[in-house]
Amino acid sequence: MRINRRRFFRQSGLAAAAFTANASFASRVRGAPGRPMDQAFDDAVNSYMKPRKTPGAALAVIKDRRLVYARAYGWADVEKKEAPRPNSLFRIASLSKPFTAVAVLKLVAAGRLQMDAPAFDILQLEPLSGPKPDPRLKRITVRHLLHHTGGWDRDKSGDPMFMSEKIARANGQPPPANQRAIIRYMLGQPLDFDPGARYAYSNFGYCVLGRIIEKISSLNYAAWVQQDVLAPIGIRRMRQGISSVGGRAEGEVKYYMPDRGLSGGATNTEPYTGFCLEAMDSHGGWLASAVDLGRFAAALDDPARASWLSPKTRRVLDEPPAPPASRKPDGSLQPFYYACGWMVRPVARTGRANYWHTGSLPGTFTLLIRRYDGLAWAILFNQRSSDSKLPDGEIDGALHQAADSVAEWPEHDLFGNYS
Repeated sequence: MRINRRRFFRQSGLAAAAFTANASFASRVRGAPGRPMDQAFDDAVNSYMKPRKTPGAALAVIKDRRLVYARAYGWADVEKKEAPRPNSLFRIASLSKPFTAVAVLKLVAAGRLQMDAPAFDILQLEPLSGPKPDPRLKRITVRHLLHHTGGWDRDKSGDPMFMSEKIARANGQPPPANQRAIIRYMLGQPLDFDPGARYAYSNFGYCVLGRIIEKISSLNYAAWVQQDVLAPIGIRRMRQGISSVGGRAEGEVKYYMPDRGLSGGATNTEPYTGFCLEAMDSHGGWLASAVDLGRFAAALDDPARASWLSPKTRRVLDEPPAPPASRKPDGSLQPFYYACGWMVRPVARTGRANYWHTGSLPGTFTLLIRRYDGLAWAILFNQRSSDSKLPDGEIDGALHQAADSVAEWPEHDLFGNYS
């Protein structure tokens, strides 16, 4: 079956960079160098925000593991006229997945978890009474979950992470359904395809990974990630978000629908009532700043900061899923693929790759890029555009153009300003 690429990536939350983060794109936009760094990036962000009336944003730009530019734009809270800061907290939605993947791989590197261990054998959860569990569930491994090849396709059977009321009723509990209830419900549902047969982006798969982290570490998922992933690289303010507007963390922005009002009949309460953020912890629940996302990107490319990332673990982090997933009809690898928590596009003749992930929820759009040439950037918005032509791809392309037009990169490192 032929898949419409635009539709596929919009629904997966991975539209940005899928079409632009490659060497041929860079060569096309590199023809107009000579701009000051701040002007190049500010023009890109402002040109994106203005026609969409995006309230606020924060940007961090990394060069060779140094924070060289950090800037916030617009409003963190429109009603109170509060401006954001480069270290303001935003919901990062699916940008949570790279952190979960690193937590899993650190357990693997420590010998506490095996990539090909059957996932549900680890959890030992009982399905709800009802249909007999799909026998293929026993074949789903940790590796399948990391690569989104577990067997669930939300285009066919829906995304259980957004079925809180239905699943709570099935469990005989008041909504919202927690992660354990969601998993027990899904243990009674048939898979959409054989594990490993193909790629299909799955929030639920990363929900399961969060519970595996808890089982192996004997700690709450968020506590383990804060202790084992974030603290060693100097990230101290990341935390789990809360659904209600009254639960905003200190320094967290407010979230908006387009035009700060109606969008397809939804009011601006949707970012706070349309889903259960607490149940999304390991696939979409983190709050982070652009600066701390920059720290994370820099650390992954710094052997001194990521000493656990041995050559063997690096290969596991970057490797594509096993065939036939992410393969062309002739069996060759697709130009880009989902590895462990990142989309990856190998860059020809460099031996390197571009990595990216997006995050998207009502009121939130986020993008983190790690480029093959030592550049990285994080951009966070407190409104998701309602445009129909992949606006996320537009900001991705604009930021690549900005980076390629910079005449001279500064030598300073601003990370120390945001301790």
